[in-house]
Amino acid sequence: MIPRGAFMTEKIAGVAVPDSMLAREATEFIREAEPPLLYDHSRRVYFFGSLQGKRLGLKPDAELLYVGAMFHDLGLAEGHRSDQRFELDGADAARRFLASRNVPEIDVRKVWEAIALHTTPEVPYRLEPEVALVTAGVETDVLGFGYGELAKEDIDAVVAAHPRPDFKNRILQAFTDGFKDRPDTTFGTMNADVLEHFVPGFKHTDFVEVIRDSDWPE
Repeated sequence: MIPRGAFMTEKIAGVAVPDSMLAREATEFIREAEPPLLYDHSRRVYFFGSLQGKRLGLKPDAELLYVGAMFHDLGLAEGHRSDQRFELDGADAARRFLASRNVPEIDVRKVWEAIALHTTPEVPYRLEPEVALVTAGVETDVLGFGYGELAKEDIDAVVAAHPRPDFKNRILQAFTDGFKDRPDTTFGTMNADVLEHFVPGFKHTDFVEVIRDSDWPE
């Protein structure tokens, strides 16, 4: 973990962290708000998203991609959870962060959508590079999608800077803790799978049953 007050400006795996006040403030904000598990994960999302972007020929605004990656899981952290989907908590917090720094609304929207849609398969890849690559970074770090498409030395460099000890089990616990108290928000999302595995007695809301039990008389 980076010492408090220090910022990484060097390249990791050929990817530079934006050397700007906005990126520095985002780093400090997330370092204070999230446990090391989520902070390191968010940093890896930026690097892996950037590397996947190079592979896919996408050219994001690095500063916006960085903020999107750093804020994407904020809704899992204590003190930043509400009664809505955790993705929206992070997206709304990023909007407030960017708007307070006079970032243009068109850029705020890109970051908001990148975070809000990062657990929605396929859709982000039809949108701007910043939106697509937050999802790409998440999919690489959490699901292993695209892992085999990256050079081993690049993966090793990112993980050396931001280790992932027992990450699979620890991120699943973070997901569980992040939305077990708002289970209804997982309807229609992959997050329901987490609760079904780890919260005794939880049964996801069935889409078919919702249709059949609706108020329509036929």
